[in-house]
Amino acid sequence: MPAVHEIMTRDVLAVESTTRLPEAAARMHERGVGAVVVVEGGRLVGIFTERDVLRAVATGTVDGPVGDTMTRAPETIGQDEATSQAAALMIHGGFRHLPVVAGDDVVGMISIRDLIRVSIDDEAPRGA
Repeated sequence: MPAVHEIMTRDVLAVESTTRLPEAAARMHERGVGAVVVVEGGRLVGIFTERDVLRAVATGTVDGPVGDTMTRAPETIGQDEATSQAAALMIHGGFRHLPVVAGDDVVGMISIRDLIRVSIDDEAPRGA
């Protein structure tokens, strides 16, 4: 399998932990992404995903900051790690997005969809 940096999304959407949830959700919708990294002073402190939006709607906390709903201290993966390691982290952790780091810097995001794309790249859909 390729290294994470070969398939990751490099243009990662980031928001501050004080960003209001509706603004973060609107930015996610505009960019067509299912997750954003949450930073404080440029340092990764969390990840905010579609699941967090759903939880906020279900609990009636949609007007608060993303810092109240995000997943704190998310798992990360190094950009030179194998995609199989990313898959193992996601499967065992039960999540679909993984920030990619180089040292302390977020340099990308990898999703379960990216990993599936790698594994079926040579397959054609039925009827195609």
